[in-house]
Parts: sequence; structure tokens; C-alpha cells
Amino acid sequence: MLEIMPVAGEPSADDLMLAFAGRDVVVSLRRSPEEFWTRAELEQAVGPPVQSVGIGVWAGRPCFAVQINRDRIDPMQHLSGSLFTLLGRVSDAAFSAYGRGFQMLSWQRDHQFCGRCGSGTQLTDGARAMACTDCGFSCYPRVSPCVIVAVTRGEELLLAAAVGRRANFYSTLAGFIEPGESAEAAVAREVREEVGIEVDNIRYFQSQPWPFPSQLMLGFFADYAGGEFVLDPEEIEDAGWFTQDNMPPVPPSASISGQLIRGFFDGRA
Repeated sequence: MLEIMPVAGEPSADDLMLAFAGRDVVVSLRRSPEEFWTRAELEQAVGPPVQSVGIGVWAGRPCFAVQINRDRIDPMQHLSGSLFTLLGRVSDAAFSAYGRGFQMLSWQRDHQFCGRCGSGTQLTDGARAMACTDCGFSCYPRVSPCVIVAVTRGEELLLAAAVGRRANFYSTLAGFIEPGESAEAAVAREVREEVGIEVDNIRYFQSQPWPFPSQLMLGFFADYAGGEFVLDPEEIEDAGWFTQDNMPPVPPSASISGQLIRGFFDGRA
């Protein structure tokens, strides 16, 4: 498991590397993606990194997320793809490490200039902040809190297909928490806005960091309290009540949506 702590300075030859090319993770085809590169191995395979940021300590060794030159990727030796390609192929701990690395690189890239005065920034506070070289304003990595909810009605579960996805792929409802709003209020509002029904008995399940792009998913169960479906045409293509015997394709158990679905049918709601 990745221990999140400050890791500053340049990585040494034996420090661990999580490699990215743009928004794609890059792993070796010769071993499991859970076996992270060392800096020496990475440089031998694809050359020196063009950007790096410390993300913590893995198995007692400093761990960095790095950007590499995409032109050096050899399709006979390396595999590249979005973080989604790692779901189900690595442990939850490794996926969280890759997700943190992706988010930290994105944060560093997107905050090269101060949002207050426009001057350049540089890493500070043990590589945990980007600080303005002029006005001193510091920007730390931002996480967007979201709610995701499994709405239940007796032995039935509400699942919906989002607009723009395959119509036969169904999931639980989710949305961002608004400023000044509690997580429980966000659950009730999102359900009402997306499918038009009311819920009560909202109860917390568990959370999951979700790096698409930088979210913290707060999972809940809620009971159906009334109303008929009125779907938001910009968000929801289809919705319905499902039992364990007539389930459509759903997200994998590596995602919190899949865990909510499995938790309901396992009696953990």
C-alpha cells in the first residue's frame, strides 16, 4: 500500500516509478503492472523522465509519478492505455497508487502559473504544493467530492444508463456535491434531478478515490420514498428497477458502483 507522505527531490536509481505518457499509463509487457519500474529500469527502457513528482512511499521505497516521452514507447515491449485498463488487473492498493500518480502529475501540469496573479509557480512544502514565485499564493492538489448511491425498493435496485454510454450498461446514480451542501442532501438532490423520485433513510457505505479526473466518491444506500421516473434527458438514457435475477451489465466490482450493487445483493445495505 502507498503511504502518502512528502517525497521531495530527484528520484534515485532504485526509487520506484509509475510511468505515464500524457493521460496514459505505461507498463512493461514482461511483468505485472503491479511491479513498478525503478528509475534505472525506466531510463534503460524509455529514457529519462521529462517530469516527476513524489507521491509517497511503497514497500519502504520512495515512489514517484513520472511523464515519459511517448515516442520512446515500444509496442513490442510496453503497454499504454488509460487507467481504466488497470481495473481488475492490479490490486486496489496498486490502482490507488496509479490514480494518485495520475492526479499529482495533472495537478502539477495544470498549476504552472498562479491563479491569483499569473506568475510562475514551483513545487514547495515537500512537493505538496505549487507556490507562486511572486505573490506567494500556494495551491495544493484539489479533490472533488462526489456522492454515488444505490437506491433500493424492497428486493429491487435502481440502475440507470447514462447518456452517451452503451444503452445496455447500467450503474448507480452519482453526482458532485455543491458548495454548502451535505453529502446526504446531495444524494437526495441528485436522485431527484436525474430520475425524478424521492429517497429517504440515506446511509453511508464506504468511499473510494476515483482518478477520473480527481474525485472522492462517497457511497451511500437510500430507500425509495415515492414518485415516478422522470428522466433528465441530458444525463439519463434509461432507468429501471432490477432484481438479482434480471440484472443488466453493470460496472466491475473494482469500482464503488460495483461494490454498492454487490453489497445490496449480499445483504449489506
